[in-house]
Amino acid sequence: MPIITDDVTIREILAHVRRIAVVGLSPDPSRPSYAVAKGMMDAGYEIIPVNPNADQILGLKTFSDLKYVTDTINMVTVFRDPKHVPAIVELCIEKGVRNLWLQEGVVHQEAAREAAARGIHVVMDRCMYKEFNRLLG
Repeated sequence: MPIITDDVTIREILAHVRRIAVVGLSPDPSRPSYAVAKGMMDAGYEIIPVNPNADQILGLKTFSDLKYVTDTINMVTVFRDPKHVPAIVELCIEKGVRNLWLQEGVVHQEAAREAAARGIHVVMDRCMYKEFNRLLG
């Protein structure tokens, strides 16, 4: 499965996922991760914050690591340094996550290829909220 770049597939993913784990979600409202998560929440998506340095973000219980999220996750979106992506991909594989979204500036070709080879839909180096607004807004 290739890394996804076409609008039809991206629209389909955004139309069908409901529960999104946001790895690297900042509690700081001035940070892009906060704005994206809040925008997606306001659009009706369920957000699962993942950040080891906060107990709550956006009024939601925050998990210190993706490995501790026990609920079903439809998509993982990543706001972390690309060096963390391989470990996140491994957790996505373990948890059976079908969709991985690497936000703008988060590029790790090898890990993205590994995820795609394992049947995970991968969108890389795009802003989920911008794409949502462009394709479904």
